Amino acid sequence: MWNNITSCSLWRVSSSFMASRIQTLTPLFLRNYKDFCKNRQTIWTLRNSLCQVMKKTVATLKYNMIPHCFLSHKARYRQYTKTFPVLDGSIPSVCEHVFEENLRNSEACIQRYSELLCKVSKGGGEKATLRHTQRNKKLLVRERLRMLLDDETFLELSPFAGFDLPYGDVPAAGCLTGIGKICGVWCVFMANDATVKGGAIYPISVKKQLRAQQIAVQNRLLSVYLVDSGGAFLPLQAELFPDQSHGGRVFYNEAIMSAMKIPQVAVVCGSCTAGGAYVPTMADETVIVDKIGSMFLAGPPLVKAATGEDISPEDLGGASMHSKVSGCVDHFASSEKEAYERVRNIILTLNYELPPEETLEYDDPLYSAEELLGLAPQGYSYTLHIKLGSHFVQLCSQRSIPILFLQNTAPHASEPTSFSQAEDHTNRLKAQASMMAAVACAAVPKITLVTGGCYRNESYAMCGRSFDPNFLFLWPNARVALVDSRHISTFPQARDDDCTGDDSELKHLKEKLEEESSAFHSSARLWDDGIILPQNSRKVIAQCLTIMKQQKYQIASLQHYPVIRL
Repeated sequence: MWNNITSCSLWRVSSSFMASRIQTLTPLFLRNYKDFCKNRQTIWTLRNSLCQVMKKTVATLKYNMIPHCFLSHKARYRQYTKTFPVLDGSIPSVCEHVFEENLRNSEACIQRYSELLCKVSKGGGEKATLRHTQRNKKLLVRERLRMLLDDETFLELSPFAGFDLPYGDVPAAGCLTGIGKICGVWCVFMANDATVKGGAIYPISVKKQLRAQQIAVQNRLLSVYLVDSGGAFLPLQAELFPDQSHGGRVFYNEAIMSAMKIPQVAVVCGSCTAGGAYVPTMADETVIVDKIGSMFLAGPPLVKAATGEDISPEDLGGASMHSKVSGCVDHFASSEKEAYERVRNIILTLNYELPPEETLEYDDPLYSAEELLGLAPQGYSYTLHIKLGSHFVQLCSQRSIPILFLQNTAPHASEPTSFSQAEDHTNRLKAQASMMAAVACAAVPKITLVTGGCYRNESYAMCGRSFDPNFLFLWPNARVALVDSRHISTFPQARDDDCTGDDSELKHLKEKLEEESSAFHSSARLWDDGIILPQNSRKVIAQCLTIMKQQKYQIASLQHYPVIRL
Protein backbone atom coordinates (compact mmCIF):
# COMPACT_ATOMS: atom_id res chain seq x y z
CA MET A 1 0.00 0.00 0.00
CA TRP A 2 2.71 2.45 1.00
CA ASN A 3 4.78 1.70 -2.11
CA ASN A 4 1.78 2.35 -4.37
CA ILE A 5 0.97 5.62 -2.63
CA THR A 6 4.61 6.61 -2.74
CA SER A 7 4.95 5.89 -6.45
CA CYS A 8 1.79 7.80 -7.41
CA SER A 9 2.58 10.73 -5.19
CA LEU A 10 6.17 10.90 -6.36
CA TRP A 11 5.17 10.91 -9.98
CA ARG A 12 2.63 13.71 -9.53
CA VAL A 13 4.78 15.88 -7.28
CA SER A 14 7.95 15.42 -9.31
CA SER A 15 6.49 15.76 -12.81
CA SER A 16 7.13 19.51 -13.07
CA PHE A 17 10.60 19.10 -11.58
CA MET A 18 11.57 16.35 -14.04
CA ALA A 19 10.12 18.36 -16.90
CA SER A 20 12.54 21.15 -16.09
CA ARG A 21 15.44 18.64 -16.12
CA ILE A 22 14.32 17.28 -19.52
CA GLN A 23 14.07 20.82 -20.91
CA THR A 24 17.75 21.37 -20.14
CA LEU A 25 18.63 18.34 -22.29
CA THR A 26 16.21 19.09 -25.17
CA PRO A 27 18.26 21.88 -26.83
CA LEU A 28 21.28 19.61 -26.91
CA PHE A 29 19.20 16.90 -28.54
CA LEU A 30 17.80 19.29 -31.19
CA ARG A 31 21.15 20.84 -32.05
CA ASN A 32 22.61 17.45 -32.74
CA TYR A 33 19.55 15.76 -34.18
CA LYS A 34 21.21 14.52 -37.37
CA ASP A 35 24.19 13.13 -35.51
CA PHE A 36 21.90 11.34 -33.09
CA CYS A 37 20.00 9.79 -35.96
CA LYS A 38 23.22 8.48 -37.44
CA ASN A 39 24.57 7.21 -34.21
CA ARG A 40 22.24 4.97 -32.21
CA GLN A 41 24.86 4.51 -29.57
CA THR A 42 24.67 8.21 -28.77
CA ILE A 43 20.89 7.98 -28.47
CA TRP A 44 21.24 5.03 -26.15
CA THR A 45 23.73 6.98 -24.01
CA LEU A 46 21.32 9.92 -23.82
CA ARG A 47 18.52 7.59 -22.76
CA ASN A 48 20.63 6.13 -19.97
CA SER A 49 21.67 9.59 -18.80
CA LEU A 50 18.07 10.74 -18.74
CA CYS A 51 17.01 7.68 -16.76
CA GLN A 52 19.73 8.28 -14.21
CA VAL A 53 18.60 11.90 -13.81
CA MET A 54 15.02 10.73 -13.28
CA LYS A 55 16.07 8.12 -10.73
CA LYS A 56 18.11 10.65 -8.76
CA THR A 57 15.20 13.09 -8.89
CA VAL A 58 12.76 10.47 -7.64
CA ALA A 59 15.12 9.44 -4.87
CA THR A 60 15.63 13.05 -3.80
CA LEU A 61 11.91 13.76 -3.72
CA LYS A 62 11.22 10.52 -1.88
CA TYR A 63 13.71 11.50 0.81
CA ASN A 64 12.82 15.18 1.17
CA MET A 65 9.23 15.67 0.06
CA ILE A 66 7.23 12.63 1.04
CA PRO A 67 7.59 13.17 4.82
CA HIS A 68 6.08 16.65 4.37
CA CYS A 69 3.05 15.13 2.68
CA PHE A 70 2.34 12.39 5.17
CA LEU A 71 3.97 13.22 8.50
CA SER A 72 2.35 15.25 11.29
CA HIS A 73 3.33 18.82 12.25
CA LYS A 74 5.17 17.46 15.26
CA ALA A 75 7.28 15.07 13.17
CA ARG A 76 7.99 17.85 10.66
CA TYR A 77 9.07 20.17 13.47
CA ARG A 78 11.42 17.51 14.83
CA GLN A 79 12.95 17.05 11.39
CA TYR A 80 13.80 20.74 11.20
CA THR A 81 15.27 20.94 14.67
CA LYS A 82 17.73 18.15 13.91
CA THR A 83 19.69 20.62 11.79
CA PHE A 84 20.45 22.76 14.86
CA PRO A 85 22.67 21.73 17.77
CA VAL A 86 20.98 21.25 21.13
CA LEU A 87 22.45 23.48 23.81
CA ASP A 88 23.62 21.77 26.95
CA GLY A 89 21.60 23.34 29.75
CA SER A 90 22.72 21.13 32.58
CA ILE A 91 23.96 22.79 35.77
CA PRO A 92 27.68 22.09 36.48
CA SER A 93 28.24 20.60 39.90
CA VAL A 94 30.51 23.49 40.90
CA CYS A 95 27.60 25.90 40.35
CA GLU A 96 24.92 23.99 42.26
CA HIS A 97 25.34 26.16 45.35
CA VAL A 98 24.69 29.27 43.22
CA PHE A 99 21.59 27.59 41.80
CA GLU A 100 20.30 26.91 45.31
CA GLU A 101 20.94 30.52 46.41
CA ASN A 102 19.13 31.85 43.36
CA LEU A 103 16.24 29.49 44.04
CA ARG A 104 15.81 30.74 47.61
CA ASN A 105 15.97 34.36 46.43
CA SER A 106 13.40 33.69 43.70
CA GLU A 107 11.02 32.09 46.19
CA ALA A 108 11.24 35.18 48.42
CA CYS A 109 10.60 37.47 45.43
CA ILE A 110 7.63 35.35 44.32
CA GLN A 111 6.14 35.49 47.81
CA ARG A 112 6.25 39.29 47.73
CA TYR A 113 4.84 39.22 44.21
CA SER A 114 1.86 37.12 45.35
CA GLU A 115 1.19 39.33 48.38
CA LEU A 116 1.19 42.53 46.34
CA LEU A 117 -0.93 41.00 43.58
CA CYS A 118 -3.53 39.95 46.14
CA LYS A 119 -3.57 43.47 47.56
CA VAL A 120 -3.90 45.08 44.13
CA SER A 121 -6.74 42.75 43.08
CA LYS A 122 -8.93 44.15 45.89
CA GLY A 123 -9.10 47.52 44.17
CA GLY A 124 -10.19 50.39 46.39
CA GLY A 125 -11.01 48.16 49.35
CA GLU A 126 -14.05 46.52 50.89
CA LYS A 127 -16.08 49.68 51.61
CA ALA A 128 -15.56 51.07 48.12
CA THR A 129 -16.50 47.72 46.61
CA LEU A 130 -19.78 47.57 48.58
CA ARG A 131 -20.65 51.13 47.60
CA HIS A 132 -19.90 50.35 43.95
CA THR A 133 -21.95 47.17 43.76
CA GLN A 134 -24.83 47.76 46.20
CA ARG A 135 -25.53 51.47 46.13
CA ASN A 136 -24.52 52.19 42.54
CA LYS A 137 -25.67 48.80 41.20
CA LYS A 138 -22.60 48.37 39.00
CA LEU A 139 -20.42 45.39 38.17
CA LEU A 140 -16.81 45.19 39.29
CA VAL A 141 -14.23 45.76 36.59
CA ARG A 142 -13.09 42.13 36.42
CA GLU A 143 -16.71 40.94 36.17
CA ARG A 144 -17.13 43.30 33.23
CA LEU A 145 -14.11 41.82 31.51
CA ARG A 146 -15.44 38.30 32.02
CA MET A 147 -18.62 39.30 30.17
CA LEU A 148 -16.72 41.06 27.40
CA LEU A 149 -13.79 38.77 26.61
CA ASP A 150 -13.74 35.26 25.20
CA ASP A 151 -13.40 32.43 27.68
CA GLU A 152 -9.61 32.42 27.46
CA THR A 153 -6.79 33.80 29.57
CA PHE A 154 -5.90 37.40 28.81
CA LEU A 155 -2.61 39.24 29.17
CA GLU A 156 -2.90 41.87 31.91
CA LEU A 157 -0.46 44.75 31.63
CA SER A 158 1.26 46.53 34.53
CA PRO A 159 -0.91 45.29 37.43
CA PHE A 160 1.50 46.88 39.97
CA ALA A 161 1.26 50.37 38.45
CA GLY A 162 0.50 52.99 41.10
CA PHE A 163 1.97 51.06 44.03
CA ASP A 164 3.65 53.11 46.78
CA LEU A 165 3.86 56.39 44.86
CA PRO A 166 4.74 59.75 46.47
CA TYR A 167 1.05 60.74 46.44
CA GLY A 168 -0.08 57.38 47.89
CA ASP A 169 -1.19 53.98 46.64
CA VAL A 170 -3.36 53.92 43.53
CA PRO A 171 -4.08 50.18 43.05
CA ALA A 172 -3.45 49.19 39.42
CA ALA A 173 -3.36 52.94 38.63
CA GLY A 174 -7.15 52.99 38.91
CA CYS A 175 -7.64 51.11 35.63
CA LEU A 176 -7.07 47.66 34.18
CA THR A 177 -5.33 47.40 30.84
CA GLY A 178 -4.41 44.33 28.88
CA ILE A 179 -4.92 42.29 25.73
CA GLY A 180 -7.60 39.65 25.31
CA LYS A 181 -9.70 38.02 22.61
CA ILE A 182 -13.18 39.22 21.68
CA CYS A 183 -14.90 37.00 19.13
CA GLY A 184 -11.49 35.60 18.22
CA VAL A 185 -9.87 39.03 17.66
CA TRP A 186 -7.02 40.23 19.89
CA CYS A 187 -8.03 43.56 21.43
CA VAL A 188 -6.47 46.05 23.84
CA PHE A 189 -8.84 46.94 26.68
CA MET A 190 -8.74 49.90 29.05
CA ALA A 191 -11.21 49.61 31.92
CA ASN A 192 -11.58 52.15 34.73
CA ASP A 193 -11.92 50.78 38.27
CA ALA A 194 -14.34 53.14 40.02
CA THR A 195 -13.65 51.51 43.41
CA VAL A 196 -10.24 53.25 43.38
CA LYS A 197 -10.73 56.87 44.44
CA GLY A 198 -14.14 56.96 42.73
CA GLY A 199 -12.56 56.43 39.33
CA ALA A 200 -10.46 59.61 39.60
CA ILE A 201 -7.67 59.93 37.04
CA TYR A 202 -4.17 60.26 38.48
CA PRO A 203 -0.95 60.97 36.57
CA ILE A 204 -0.08 57.27 36.70
CA SER A 205 -3.56 56.47 35.28
CA VAL A 206 -2.86 58.65 32.26
CA LYS A 207 0.53 57.05 31.75
CA LYS A 208 -0.99 53.57 31.87
CA GLN A 209 -3.68 54.43 29.32
CA LEU A 210 -1.13 56.04 27.01
CA ARG A 211 1.02 52.91 27.15
CA ALA A 212 -1.99 50.75 26.28
CA GLN A 213 -2.74 53.01 23.30
CA GLN A 214 0.91 52.83 22.22
CA ILE A 215 0.73 49.03 22.24
CA ALA A 216 -2.50 49.21 20.20
CA VAL A 217 -0.85 51.44 17.58
CA GLN A 218 2.40 49.47 17.48
CA ASN A 219 0.59 46.16 16.96
CA ARG A 220 -2.52 47.54 15.19
CA LEU A 221 -4.90 46.13 17.81
CA LEU A 222 -8.56 47.03 18.15
CA SER A 223 -9.20 49.03 21.35
CA VAL A 224 -12.10 48.82 23.78
CA TYR A 225 -12.67 51.44 26.51
CA LEU A 226 -14.84 50.64 29.53
CA VAL A 227 -15.32 54.15 30.92
CA ASP A 228 -16.34 54.76 34.53
CA SER A 229 -14.38 57.83 35.54
CA GLY A 230 -14.81 60.77 37.85
CA GLY A 231 -12.36 62.92 35.88
CA ALA A 232 -8.99 64.31 36.87
CA PHE A 233 -7.72 64.28 40.46
CA LEU A 234 -7.59 68.07 40.87
CA PRO A 235 -4.87 68.31 43.54
CA LEU A 236 -2.46 66.88 40.94
CA GLN A 237 -3.80 68.81 37.97
CA ALA A 238 -0.37 70.29 37.16
CA GLU A 239 0.88 66.75 36.44
CA LEU A 240 -2.22 65.82 34.45
CA PHE A 241 -3.19 68.62 32.13
CA PRO A 242 -0.65 70.85 30.40
CA ASP A 243 2.19 68.77 28.96
CA GLN A 244 2.47 66.75 25.75
CA SER A 245 2.32 63.38 27.49
CA HIS A 246 -0.52 64.33 29.85
CA GLY A 247 -4.26 63.72 29.68
CA GLY A 248 -4.95 65.40 26.36
CA ARG A 249 -2.68 62.93 24.60
CA VAL A 250 -5.28 60.19 25.14
CA PHE A 251 -7.75 62.09 22.94
CA TYR A 252 -5.08 62.90 20.36
CA ASN A 253 -4.21 59.21 20.14
CA GLU A 254 -7.87 58.31 19.64
CA ALA A 255 -8.04 60.53 16.57
CA ILE A 256 -4.78 59.20 15.14
CA MET A 257 -5.81 55.59 15.74
CA SER A 258 -9.12 56.17 14.00
CA ALA A 259 -7.29 57.65 11.02
CA MET A 260 -5.07 54.55 10.96
CA LYS A 261 -8.21 52.38 10.70
CA ILE A 262 -7.67 50.91 14.15
CA PRO A 263 -11.24 50.40 15.41
CA GLN A 264 -12.17 51.80 18.83
CA VAL A 265 -15.30 50.94 20.77
CA ALA A 266 -16.34 52.47 24.10
CA VAL A 267 -18.86 51.49 26.77
CA VAL A 268 -20.16 54.16 29.14
CA CYS A 269 -20.76 51.99 32.19
CA GLY A 270 -20.60 54.70 34.85
CA SER A 271 -19.99 58.37 35.28
CA CYS A 272 -17.85 60.09 32.62
CA THR A 273 -17.08 63.54 33.95
CA ALA A 274 -14.93 66.31 32.48
CA GLY A 275 -12.06 64.86 30.42
CA GLY A 276 -13.43 61.36 30.87
CA ALA A 277 -16.39 62.31 28.64
CA TYR A 278 -14.17 62.77 25.59
CA VAL A 279 -13.00 59.13 25.51
CA PRO A 280 -16.41 57.66 24.52
CA THR A 281 -17.33 60.66 22.39
CA MET A 282 -14.23 60.23 20.20
CA ALA A 283 -14.53 56.45 19.83
CA ASP A 284 -15.77 55.01 16.53
CA GLU A 285 -18.81 53.44 18.20
CA THR A 286 -20.12 53.93 21.72
CA VAL A 287 -22.58 52.02 23.88
CA ILE A 288 -24.16 53.59 26.97
CA VAL A 289 -25.82 51.69 29.81
CA ASP A 290 -29.20 52.95 31.00
CA LYS A 291 -29.49 54.30 34.58
CA ILE A 292 -25.78 53.99 35.40
CA GLY A 293 -24.06 55.55 32.37
CA SER A 294 -23.71 59.34 32.16
CA MET A 295 -21.54 61.85 30.30
CA PHE A 296 -21.05 65.55 31.04
CA LEU A 297 -18.26 68.08 31.34
CA ALA A 298 -19.65 69.32 34.65
CA GLY A 299 -21.89 67.24 36.90
CA PRO A 300 -25.06 68.22 38.79
CA PRO A 301 -23.18 69.72 41.79
CA LEU A 302 -21.34 72.21 39.56
CA VAL A 303 -24.56 73.04 37.71
CA LYS A 304 -26.20 73.78 41.06
CA ALA A 305 -23.26 75.97 42.14
CA ALA A 306 -23.17 77.89 38.86
CA THR A 307 -26.85 78.33 38.03
CA GLY A 308 -28.74 77.31 41.15
CA GLU A 309 -30.64 74.71 39.15
CA ASP A 310 -31.30 71.22 40.50
CA ILE A 311 -30.92 68.55 37.84
CA SER A 312 -30.44 64.80 37.92
CA PRO A 313 -27.51 63.04 36.26
CA GLU A 314 -29.93 61.23 33.97
CA ASP A 315 -31.50 64.46 32.69
CA LEU A 316 -28.14 66.22 32.41
CA GLY A 317 -26.26 63.51 30.52
CA GLY A 318 -27.87 60.10 30.89
CA ALA A 319 -28.40 57.31 28.39
CA SER A 320 -31.72 58.59 27.03
CA MET A 321 -30.47 62.14 26.53
CA HIS A 322 -27.29 61.16 24.67
CA SER A 323 -28.90 58.44 22.54
CA LYS A 324 -32.00 60.48 21.60
CA VAL A 325 -30.94 64.14 21.77
CA SER A 326 -27.20 64.83 21.63
CA GLY A 327 -26.14 61.91 19.43
CA CYS A 328 -22.92 61.40 21.38
CA VAL A 329 -23.50 57.65 21.53
CA ASP A 330 -24.55 55.03 19.00
CA HIS A 331 -26.17 52.28 21.07
CA PHE A 332 -28.54 52.26 24.04
CA ALA A 333 -28.26 49.26 26.38
CA SER A 334 -30.71 48.49 29.16
CA SER A 335 -28.10 46.58 31.20
CA GLU A 336 -24.37 46.02 31.37
CA LYS A 337 -24.78 42.50 30.05
CA GLU A 338 -26.56 43.84 26.97
CA ALA A 339 -23.86 46.49 26.51
CA TYR A 340 -21.05 43.96 26.33
CA GLU A 341 -23.07 41.79 23.95
CA ARG A 342 -23.43 44.88 21.74
CA VAL A 343 -19.67 45.35 21.76
CA ARG A 344 -19.11 41.74 20.71
CA ASN A 345 -21.63 42.20 17.90
CA ILE A 346 -19.85 45.37 16.76
CA ILE A 347 -16.54 43.52 16.56
CA LEU A 348 -18.20 40.76 14.54
CA THR A 349 -19.21 43.37 11.92
CA LEU A 350 -15.64 44.54 11.37
CA ASN A 351 -14.05 43.59 8.09
CA TYR A 352 -11.35 41.57 9.83
CA GLU A 353 -9.69 38.57 8.25
CA LEU A 354 -8.71 36.41 11.17
CA PRO A 355 -5.50 34.37 10.95
CA PRO A 356 -6.14 30.70 10.22
CA GLU A 357 -6.30 28.41 13.19
CA GLU A 358 -2.97 26.67 13.51
CA THR A 359 -2.65 23.31 15.20
CA LEU A 360 1.11 23.11 15.30
CA GLU A 361 2.49 20.81 17.95
CA TYR A 362 5.77 21.59 19.65
CA ASP A 363 7.95 19.52 21.88
CA ASP A 364 8.09 20.46 25.53
CA PRO A 365 11.27 22.19 26.71
CA LEU A 366 14.18 19.89 27.50
CA TYR A 367 14.21 21.17 31.07
CA SER A 368 11.40 22.02 33.47
CA ALA A 369 10.26 25.66 33.55
CA GLU A 370 10.54 25.50 37.34
CA GLU A 371 14.33 25.36 36.97
CA LEU A 372 14.25 28.96 35.78
CA LEU A 373 13.78 29.95 39.43
CA GLY A 374 17.31 28.78 40.11
CA LEU A 375 18.64 30.58 37.04
CA ALA A 376 17.16 33.96 38.00
CA PRO A 377 20.37 35.63 39.17
CA GLN A 378 20.88 37.13 42.58
CA GLY A 379 24.22 38.66 41.55
CA TYR A 380 24.64 40.67 38.36
CA SER A 381 28.36 40.46 37.59
CA TYR A 382 28.25 38.53 34.31
CA THR A 383 26.96 39.44 30.87
CA LEU A 384 27.58 38.64 27.19
CA HIS A 385 30.24 40.55 25.29
CA ILE A 386 28.56 43.34 23.37
CA LYS A 387 30.49 42.68 20.13
CA LEU A 388 28.51 39.43 19.67
CA GLY A 389 25.13 41.15 19.12
CA SER A 390 25.03 43.84 16.38
CA HIS A 391 25.31 41.83 13.17
CA PHE A 392 22.86 39.24 14.44
CA VAL A 393 20.25 41.98 15.04
CA GLN A 394 20.76 43.28 11.51
CA LEU A 395 20.26 39.81 10.05
CA CYS A 396 17.01 39.38 12.01
CA SER A 397 15.78 42.72 10.70
CA GLN A 398 16.76 41.81 7.14
CA ARG A 399 14.89 38.50 7.35
CA SER A 400 11.85 39.80 9.29
CA ILE A 401 12.52 37.59 12.32
CA PRO A 402 11.17 38.81 15.71
CA ILE A 403 13.84 39.34 18.37
CA LEU A 404 13.66 38.29 22.01
CA PHE A 405 16.10 40.15 24.27
CA LEU A 406 16.94 38.34 27.51
CA GLN A 407 18.52 41.19 29.42
CA ASN A 408 20.96 40.78 32.29
CA THR A 409 23.37 43.68 31.99
CA ALA A 410 26.09 43.99 34.62
CA PRO A 411 27.27 47.17 36.36
CA HIS A 412 30.85 48.13 35.54
CA ALA A 413 33.47 50.24 37.23
CA SER A 414 33.38 53.84 36.06
CA GLU A 415 37.06 54.58 35.54
CA PRO A 416 39.78 52.45 33.90
CA THR A 417 42.92 51.90 35.95
CA SER A 418 45.27 50.89 33.13
CA PHE A 419 45.89 51.52 29.44
CA SER A 420 44.49 48.12 28.46
CA GLN A 421 41.31 48.80 30.42
CA ALA A 422 41.00 52.20 28.77
CA GLU A 423 41.36 50.58 25.35
CA ASP A 424 38.74 48.00 26.28
CA HIS A 425 36.35 50.77 27.38
CA THR A 426 36.85 52.55 24.06
CA ASN A 427 36.12 49.40 22.07
CA ARG A 428 33.07 48.73 24.24
CA LEU A 429 31.80 52.26 23.58
CA LYS A 430 32.01 51.79 19.82
CA ALA A 431 30.37 48.37 20.01
CA GLN A 432 27.55 49.73 22.16
CA ALA A 433 26.91 52.55 19.69
CA SER A 434 26.76 50.05 16.84
CA MET A 435 24.41 47.79 18.79
CA MET A 436 22.12 50.68 19.74
CA ALA A 437 21.86 51.77 16.10
CA ALA A 438 21.10 48.20 14.99
CA VAL A 439 18.40 47.71 17.64
CA ALA A 440 16.80 51.12 17.07
CA CYS A 441 16.57 50.56 13.30
CA ALA A 442 15.46 46.92 13.40
CA ALA A 443 11.97 47.02 11.90
CA VAL A 444 10.81 43.75 13.45
CA PRO A 445 8.80 42.90 16.58
CA LYS A 446 10.95 43.07 19.70
CA ILE A 447 10.25 41.63 23.15
CA THR A 448 12.52 42.37 26.10
CA LEU A 449 12.61 40.22 29.24
CA VAL A 450 14.80 41.49 32.08
CA THR A 451 15.95 38.35 33.87
CA GLY A 452 18.53 39.99 36.13
CA GLY A 453 20.26 43.35 36.04
CA CYS A 454 19.17 46.29 33.89
CA TYR A 455 22.10 48.65 34.40
CA ARG A 456 23.76 51.51 32.55
CA ASN A 457 24.22 51.90 28.81
CA GLU A 458 24.16 48.21 27.97
CA SER A 459 20.48 48.13 28.91
CA TYR A 460 19.82 50.47 25.97
CA ALA A 461 21.67 48.19 23.58
CA MET A 462 19.54 45.29 24.85
CA CYS A 463 16.36 47.12 23.82
CA GLY A 464 15.46 48.87 27.05
CA ARG A 465 12.33 50.96 27.44
CA SER A 466 13.82 53.91 25.55
CA PHE A 467 14.19 51.77 22.43
CA ASP A 468 10.48 50.99 22.11
CA PRO A 469 10.20 47.20 22.39
CA ASN A 470 6.71 45.92 21.62
CA PHE A 471 6.63 44.43 25.12
CA LEU A 472 8.99 44.62 28.10
CA PHE A 473 8.62 42.39 31.15
CA LEU A 474 10.61 41.81 34.34
CA TRP A 475 11.23 38.82 36.55
CA PRO A 476 10.56 39.55 40.24
CA ASN A 477 14.29 39.42 41.03
CA ALA A 478 15.22 42.03 38.39
CA ARG A 479 17.04 45.24 39.32
CA VAL A 480 16.67 48.44 37.29
CA ALA A 481 19.04 51.32 37.99
CA LEU A 482 21.79 53.46 36.54
CA VAL A 483 24.28 51.96 39.00
CA ASP A 484 24.31 49.07 41.47
CA SER A 485 24.06 50.19 45.09
CA ARG A 486 26.81 47.69 45.99
CA HIS A 487 29.22 49.48 43.65
CA ILE A 488 28.32 53.05 44.53
CA SER A 489 31.59 53.64 46.41
CA THR A 490 33.55 53.13 43.15
CA PHE A 491 31.80 56.04 41.42
CA PRO A 492 32.97 59.64 41.81
CA GLN A 493 30.45 61.79 43.67
CA ALA A 494 29.58 65.29 42.52
CA ARG A 495 30.32 67.49 45.53
CA ASP A 496 31.57 70.95 46.27
CA ASP A 497 35.30 71.23 46.77
CA ASP A 498 34.92 71.98 50.44
CA CYS A 499 32.46 69.16 51.03
CA THR A 500 34.02 65.89 52.04
CA GLY A 501 30.81 63.97 52.70
CA ASP A 502 30.51 61.31 55.35
CA ASP A 503 29.59 57.69 55.72
CA SER A 504 25.99 58.49 56.63
CA GLU A 505 25.44 60.20 53.28
CA LEU A 506 26.85 57.24 51.42
CA LYS A 507 24.75 54.82 53.45
CA HIS A 508 21.60 56.82 52.77
CA LEU A 509 22.38 56.90 49.05
CA LYS A 510 22.93 53.13 48.96
CA GLU A 511 19.63 52.50 50.73
CA LYS A 512 17.83 54.79 48.31
CA LEU A 513 19.36 53.06 45.28
CA GLU A 514 18.54 49.65 46.71
CA GLU A 515 14.89 50.59 47.15
CA GLU A 516 14.53 52.34 43.81
CA SER A 517 16.16 49.55 41.79
CA SER A 518 13.55 46.97 42.85
CA ALA A 519 11.44 45.40 40.10
CA PHE A 520 8.29 46.46 41.99
CA HIS A 521 9.48 50.09 42.15
CA SER A 522 10.01 49.97 38.38
CA SER A 523 6.66 48.39 37.60
CA ALA A 524 4.80 50.80 39.89
CA ARG A 525 6.03 53.65 37.66
CA LEU A 526 5.27 51.87 34.38
CA TRP A 527 8.88 51.52 33.29
CA ASP A 528 7.80 48.10 32.02
CA ASP A 529 4.67 46.21 30.99
CA GLY A 530 4.52 44.08 34.10
CA ILE A 531 6.30 41.54 36.28
CA ILE A 532 5.94 37.91 35.22
CA LEU A 533 7.04 34.76 37.00
CA PRO A 534 10.01 32.93 35.46
CA GLN A 535 8.06 29.70 35.03
CA ASN A 536 5.37 31.60 33.04
CA SER A 537 7.83 33.29 30.67
CA ARG A 538 7.40 30.83 27.79
CA LYS A 539 3.61 31.17 27.90
CA VAL A 540 3.65 34.99 28.03
CA ILE A 541 6.21 35.34 25.23
CA ALA A 542 4.27 32.92 23.02
CA GLN A 543 1.11 34.93 23.67
CA CYS A 544 2.87 38.17 22.70
CA LEU A 545 4.16 36.64 19.46
CA THR A 546 0.64 35.51 18.58
CA ILE A 547 -0.75 38.97 19.34
CA MET A 548 1.85 40.69 17.16
CA LYS A 549 1.17 38.30 14.29
CA GLN A 550 -2.50 39.35 14.00
CA GLN A 551 -1.68 42.68 12.32
CA LYS A 552 -0.64 40.83 9.14
CA TYR A 553 -4.29 39.94 8.57
CA GLN A 554 -5.75 43.40 9.09
CA ILE A 555 -6.35 46.31 6.75
CA ALA A 556 -3.07 48.23 6.57
CA SER A 557 -4.02 51.17 4.32
CA LEU A 558 -4.39 54.56 5.94
CA GLN A 559 -7.39 56.81 5.71
CA HIS A 560 -6.58 60.46 6.17
CA TYR A 561 -9.32 61.42 8.60
CA PRO A 562 -10.82 59.96 11.77
CA VAL A 563 -14.41 58.83 12.26
CA ILE A 564 -16.32 61.73 13.85
CA ARG A 565 -19.92 62.42 14.84
CA LEU A 566 -21.67 65.41 13.27
